[in-house]
Amino acid sequence: MDNSNFFGLLLPRARFYLWIILVLVIIITVYNWFIAIPGYVLLIFLIYHNFRSSYIRQKELTKYIENLTFNIDSATKDTLINFPLPLVVVELDGTIIWYNSFFREIFDGENLLENTINNFVEDLHPGNLVKGVERIYKDIEINGRSYIALGNFVKVDEKIDNRKYILMIYLIDNTELAEIKKRYVEEKTAVGILVIDNYDDLMQSMEDFRRPQMLAEIDRKIISWMSFSNGIIKKYERDRYIFACEVKYLKEFEEKKFEILDNVKEINIGNKIPVTLSLGFGINGRTLAENFSYAGASIDIALGRGGDHVVIKDGDKFNFYGGKTRELEKRTRVKARVIAYALRELIDQSPVVMIMGHENGDIDSLGAALGLYRIVKNREKEAFIVLNNSNPTIDNLVAKIEKSQEYEGMFLSRSEALDRINARTLLIVVDTHRPSFTECPELLKYTNQVVVIDHHRRGADFIQDAVLTYQETYASSTCELVTEILQYVEEKIKLNAIEAEALYAGIVIDTKNFTFKTGVRTFEAASFLRRQGVDTVSVKYLFQNDLDTYINISNVVRFAEIINDNIAISVCPQNIKNVQLIAAQAADQLLNLSGLVAAFVLSYGSNEVAISGRSLGDVNVQMILEKLGGGGHMTGAGAQLQGITIEEAKDRLKEAIVEYLDSVNKEQK
Repeated sequence: MDNSNFFGLLLPRARFYLWIILVLVIIITVYNWFIAIPGYVLLIFLIYHNFRSSYIRQKELTKYIENLTFNIDSATKDTLINFPLPLVVVELDGTIIWYNSFFREIFDGENLLENTINNFVEDLHPGNLVKGVERIYKDIEINGRSYIALGNFVKVDEKIDNRKYILMIYLIDNTELAEIKKRYVEEKTAVGILVIDNYDDLMQSMEDFRRPQMLAEIDRKIISWMSFSNGIIKKYERDRYIFACEVKYLKEFEEKKFEILDNVKEINIGNKIPVTLSLGFGINGRTLAENFSYAGASIDIALGRGGDHVVIKDGDKFNFYGGKTRELEKRTRVKARVIAYALRELIDQSPVVMIMGHENGDIDSLGAALGLYRIVKNREKEAFIVLNNSNPTIDNLVAKIEKSQEYEGMFLSRSEALDRINARTLLIVVDTHRPSFTECPELLKYTNQVVVIDHHRRGADFIQDAVLTYQETYASSTCELVTEILQYVEEKIKLNAIEAEALYAGIVIDTKNFTFKTGVRTFEAASFLRRQGVDTVSVKYLFQNDLDTYINISNVVRFAEIINDNIAISVCPQNIKNVQLIAAQAADQLLNLSGLVAAFVLSYGSNEVAISGRSLGDVNVQMILEKLGGGGHMTGAGAQLQGITIEEAKDRLKEAIVEYLDSVNKEQK
């Protein structure tokens, strides 16, 4: 250790030593003041020397700091002038007060001083750069080149009540990196699967000698549509194609709203029904195999939504296009028979069967559940229906069921169902395919034996890994699907009066008394139920409302707001009974008014706003409410919005309607 370091260690202790000397001198003074005099002289000298040394050191340190500050200021100024990147200094209002030569070169040597920077580059105005942050990082484009704008605030003056700042912005040219990134994104491979979704019905509607010509024309249309993409396409089944192209061409397909969907409908070679296609794409997967898996999931959703759809799966996000064609009723019951046999096997293998509909159940879900309950009981298995609470929509039916001793203990609450379920339990979900919409979503976690029976168009959120899924969007109701299954599970099945009436009521309510989504198979199902002893008058009692409910429905219709001259929006008053029933029936009633093609009614529940949407078919209410997280059918859909007010929900609904109408108008043009 050198001397300077040694004394440096002692200096901090100098005052401490002086205090010790003072104490010692005072002690000596007590015994002999004469001997203490030299001690006082020495102490005074040491105190003087300590203060003088401290003063000299402080003065040298101050001088060193001043020299260092001067050198730093000089270096800063030199760095600023010769900064190797484009640099500009602006006031907070955007006025340019200084820039270097590199920044000037970007604008071809133009004089920029005292001009406002947004006159040259709008994105560089402080108001566009600063959004509650002190440091700036933003990608911008100037004269066809890409830059990263970096910057920070510098305080140049401070007064009592005001602080003045300037903004220093420097640019990093990353044009090459941006182009490489763009090419990387655009040149990724998109994998697609294309399906002629009404192949069987199409072929049956034509004469034999015209079928090859039809298939050749479809091939020609498809190949012509995607020829500009330089992609590859291969037909691997009679009605399925697989193809791959770069993502940048997929964006062009999107901009043209996948015109192939409309192009194939123009084919007319003696076919009695139009050709419809469904396409599923997978992009941005980690591998081609994952993209193919995405495409498979997309095409399943497209077909589950009734066909005539394009679904793009980008990671966890889905985008939907098309869906303007009504679902075509399938003529054969082959699938219903196959599903019935498979369901029978699953029931026979399970000791306990639980049947669960959607939250806030309606007559369609409860009627379907009762039909399945009869199937399970006839197989001599233990069966339960999960129903946590009744509601005005099903109160009459639930009361009728509870009066019968045969159904005692049939209903389970959520907590009771969670206590009873195990890995061997067969869980049948009816009238919904979305986990979050079920009566008790937690049940899905405790068994891998799940069956889904539903008639709604499939959304992005659906129950995955179900052992059996029967989802037919052409069907009027889930009760229609269950009624068909009933006829194949046993040769001569006999329903109780309540079960037959519940199934019949489900069909009646979803078809609006056999008006909407009614096909031949709907009437065949109703006919079967009539033969089982349905009393239509008794069914009528299930739909009866009291006087207050009828008045509230009338008031909702009365105060409806009309937008776009043909769409009605109304709101149910708060704090009234049967609010969900009133909302649904008011939406139906609004469609009876002349000139209206769609109606939406909002109602406020427990910390959520529910929306019921109805349409005559010209407006796709499903696509509108999907923008708000809901779903359903073209002519009937719903949505629930959490944690917002009625007015906020109404504004969001209007935005979704306007967005939908704009997209339809663009397609028509």
